[in-house]
Formats: sequence, C-alpha cells, structure tokens
Amino acid sequence: MYLKEGRSLLLRVQKPSIPFVLSTNPVLDKGAVYVEESEVLKRLKNENDIMSALDYFKSISNSNSFKHTPSTYRMMIEKLGYNGEIDGVQYLLQQMKVEGINCSEDLFISVIKSYSRVGAAELALKTFYRVHEFGCVPTVRMYNHLLDALLSENKFRMINPIYSNMKKEGLDPNVYTYNILLKALCKNNSLGGAHRLLDEMSNKGCEPDSVSYTTIVSFLCKYGKVKEARDLVLKFVPCVPVYNALINGYFREGKINNGLGLVDEMMERGVTPNVITYTMILNCLSDLGNIELSFAILAKMFVRGCDPNTQTFTSLIKGLSLKGRLSEALDVLSQMSNDGISPNEVTYNTLIHGFCLAGRMKDVVSFLEKMEVNGCYPNITTYTTLIDGFAKSGDLIGASEIWNEMISVGCCPNVVAYTCMIDALCRNSMFNEAYNLLETMAKDRCSPNTVTFNVFIKGLCAKGRIDWAMEVFDEMERHGCPPNVTTFNGMLDALFKDGNTRRAFEIVSSMEERGIGFNLVTYNTIVHGLCTCGELEEALKLVGRMVIEGKRPDAFTLNAVINAYAKQGKVESATRVVESMRKVGLHPDIVAYTSLICGISEQINLEAASVYIHRMVSEGILPNISLWNFLVRSLFGNIGAVEKAMEHVTAVLACESDIES
Repeated sequence: MYLKEGRSLLLRVQKPSIPFVLSTNPVLDKGAVYVEESEVLKRLKNENDIMSALDYFKSISNSNSFKHTPSTYRMMIEKLGYNGEIDGVQYLLQQMKVEGINCSEDLFISVIKSYSRVGAAELALKTFYRVHEFGCVPTVRMYNHLLDALLSENKFRMINPIYSNMKKEGLDPNVYTYNILLKALCKNNSLGGAHRLLDEMSNKGCEPDSVSYTTIVSFLCKYGKVKEARDLVLKFVPCVPVYNALINGYFREGKINNGLGLVDEMMERGVTPNVITYTMILNCLSDLGNIELSFAILAKMFVRGCDPNTQTFTSLIKGLSLKGRLSEALDVLSQMSNDGISPNEVTYNTLIHGFCLAGRMKDVVSFLEKMEVNGCYPNITTYTTLIDGFAKSGDLIGASEIWNEMISVGCCPNVVAYTCMIDALCRNSMFNEAYNLLETMAKDRCSPNTVTFNVFIKGLCAKGRIDWAMEVFDEMERHGCPPNVTTFNGMLDALFKDGNTRRAFEIVSSMEERGIGFNLVTYNTIVHGLCTCGELEEALKLVGRMVIEGKRPDAFTLNAVINAYAKQGKVESATRVVESMRKVGLHPDIVAYTSLICGISEQINLEAASVYIHRMVSEGILPNISLWNFLVRSLFGNIGAVEKAMEHVTAVLACESDIES
C-alpha cells in the first residue's frame, strides 16, 4: 500500500460533535461593559470558521455582558445549518425556548432549510409540528418551505396530508405552493393530477405562472410527450423558460433541427433567447458530440448580442474534452480568461475528466495548482475524478496520493470516492484492503451502494476469485444493497468462464425469482455460456426468447451461435447465420468470419473457405494474428500442396495491399 507516513486509507472522516454550554437566562452584570447587538452580528457574520463563530457565540453569552437576541440566534442557527451541524441547530432552538425568545417566521424557515440541506426533511416535519412551542404561528411561507423540503427527498406521501392540513388552518395556497405541488405530481408521474391542479389554480384565482408551465412542459418532454408539450406551448403567452424546456425535449430525442427551429420561432414571437437557452443547446450538442455545430451556435450568440458566461464555455469544453480534443479545450479556457470570464470548479472538473479519459494523468495533476491560483478549490468531484482516472490507468500510488490529499484538506469522501478507491485497490489485486475499506464505509456512515459492490465483485472475478465474489454477492442484502442486473451479469460471466454452469443457472433462476429482467448483456452472456459448453439447442431457444421479448440480437449474440455451429461441424447452418446478419442490418466482423473460415476449412477444405476469405478482405476486414496462424497451419499442413498454399497467401496479401493503398 502506498500511503503517506502517518496516514491510512481507513482514516475515518467524521466531524466531531459541537459541544454547547450556554448560560440559561443569563443576567447582565451591571458593572460589565455591555456589547451592542450590531457588534455581535457583525462579528458572527464575518467569521468564516464555524468553530470560531461558535466559540465567540458561547463566550459572549457566558460573559454576562450580552444577552442573545432573536437576531443573533438566527445568525448562529443559519451558520450552523449551512455547515450541516443539525445538533447545534436543535440545541439553540431549544435554548431559545428556555429563554422565552419567540421564533420568527424567517428563523423557522432557516431551521427548515437547515434540515433540508442535510436530507433530514422528516426531522423538519417533526419540528414543524412543535412550532407553537417556540411562540411561532404557521404561515404559508413556512408551509411552502416544508413542502419543498419533503419534495427534495421525494417524500410524496407526506406532501398531500401537509397540504390538506394547511387548508384546514385556513391558509390559502399561493402560486409558490401550487408550483411545489405541480413538481411533486410530475415527479410522481401523475400527469392527470398536474392538469387537475392547474384547473384548481385557475378556479381559485391563482393564475399559473412561467414556473407552472415550465414544470408541466419539462415533465411532458422528459417522458417523451414532446408533441403534447409543443401543443401546450402554443396555448399560452410564451416565455423563455418554457421554450428552453421544449428545446431541451427535442434535443433529448435527437431532433436537433426541431430544437434549433424553436430558437427562430422564439424570435418571431417576440421572445428573445437568453444565455441559458444557448448554453443548454451547447450542452446538448456537446453530449451528442456535435462540436462543429456547437461553435456555430456560439457564433450566433455573439451575432445576436448574447454574451456567453462560464457555463456556456464549460459546455463547449465538455464537448471538446469528450472527443479527446484537449488542446482545443485548453484554447477555450484561455479564451475565457481573455474575455474576462472566470472558470469555476465545474469548468476545471470538466477538463480534468477529459484528461483522465485520455489517460493523461501526468498533465492532469497540474490543474489542481491552476485551480487554486484562480480562486477555485478542488471539491469532492475533483478528487473523485482524479482517483477514478488513476484507478483506470492502474496507478495505485497516484490514486492513494489524491486520496490522502483529499483527507488532509478536510474533504469528506462520499460513496463515489470510496467506490473509486476500492476500484483502484481491486485493479492491483489488493482485495483485503478493498474489503476493509468497504467495511469502513459503514462505520463512517457512508453506506456502500450497489455500484460499490459491483466494482468489488468485478475486480474479484477479473482475478479469478470467484468464491470470494460469491460471498460478497450474498453479503449485499445485509448492507441494504440488492443486486441489480449489472451485478448478476458480472457473476454470470465469471461463472460461465469458470465452467461452473450449475451455479450460473442458479443465478439465472435467482434473477427470475426476483423479477429482474434480462437485458442484452444478460442474454449474450447466457447464450455465449451455453454455446461454450455445447448446449447449442438451448442457446437457440434463448435467442428466440430474446426476439419475443423485443430484445434484438446483436453481433455478439450471432457470433456466439456461428462459432458454436462451426465447432459442431454444422458449417451450412453457420453460413446461413452469417448471411442472415446482413438482413437485420448487421455486418459480419472478424470474429464471425474467423469462426466460419475455420469451420469450413476443417469440415470441407481451405479452397471452399477461400470464398469467405476473399469476401472478408474485400469488405476491408483484414485477418488478425489468430486467423493468420490458422491459415498458415492449414495451408502448409499438406506438404504436397505447397504451390496451392502459396497461391492462397499471395491472393490474400494482394487484397490487403489493394485495401491499404
């Protein structure tokens, strides 16, 4: 293990709890120098370190020279909440109650936001039920923030009762309330409910706004109902966010021309595309790999007087990075600086990801220094991307050094970082260390997920540790991580390659019992496994099942069947499969031709196979080392056929020469 002295990959990253000792109902000392509220607020506001701010808050309270006010409590609670110190928030809220300080609407909203920030919406709900204890009366704004907190964690079942309770208390929902409910209905796939809510809004005299319509249009586009979204847009006064959502919908379906056409329509309807519109288009084009069109859109932005921002250039950098055009991506970064546009953490992370994909790990580390020079500091995404890059390049030392730097700067690893580090260890056969890290995750309240286990199982299988992989597979449920189709596919592949067909079919049965559907990889793995162990008839039945279930066999599927037919001497059947590939839009590759040529040569003779050798070469597919070895052995196997053999070799080489020229 390559670690800095005194460090360990198993170092727990857990923040210590914040101790509180405040005087209860402090009495101001008549002889002391009183501190003004404004001074305390200023000190708390300007103190960036949460522990220092808290120490000051406690010391000023216990000094008997100042009694905390609603404003100072609010300031400290907001700072604690922003830093995720929920225990501290709860303590101060209770302290306010003890001191008889009523909680204002704004302060209680800050408390709800604090809980929401750390994913504790249910705790926010429990505190809300006690709102009267803190001398506060529920308001529409408080309900809105509570509903939004529940929505952010997809607590759909809790939202409707809260909404009903709000109406029982005589509070009328406003447009913000309705928009939150619309988002909840859309996220819960209830389009009918969303339409009914729009009607309710109108009936209550609360007209839907741009957020309402954008929510509906985004939902329709997300679920492939772009035409319905298009019709809806034409029924109300157009606005930029709605058009942006619709354009995004078209791009998701790959309908670039339709999406770009909407930009012109916006102009015609008096709606000016903004920087978000163009940035979204650039982002979509980058995902599609259409860099040239991305540059054309950027040029159109300038022509129309719309200035690009950091996100715009970042989208362009992403497209170039994904295509491996890293020098151009760096040119865009330089252009940003020349135009006075500062790159942010996302920009640098995007570039780092591109360099990692290209395997240029020596170059990528220099970006960490450049980030800090430009006022951007590496975050968890930066470190995770680097660890993953080093892992995939097989550099455990590099991955370990990045891990240690992440720990040393106080950046807590998340499940993705842990998973990447486990991958790095597995690629270097350090399975005991990987397993220990897996156990550490649970101790550090960062539970492994299914992807984490999949990475570990894949690493074990790649090194032939099948028995251990099965143990980890069986352990997943204990950690609350049910195996998914990827998990099963990995185990099936390993078991078939190990020749353990009995256990492989037990896994298949387990998949069916759990209701986990087979994907193309599953079918191909089983078909290949069956063909390898000589069960061709069963493999063909499974191919038939694929077709019935709407899973189209690909080249891998048919190659397995061709190879099985050829090995069993059924070269006519293998030939029919090769010919049928073209009818379904597939083209025989080197694998298909190799299986067929070898099969025909062994069952008939090389001269009969030469037809497919010439066809293969004429299609631009050159023999690989494996096929050349077979051809040479076959050609010269018969001493009396040397002259004929040389004719075949010369013919193949001549075809290769024609292709290369």
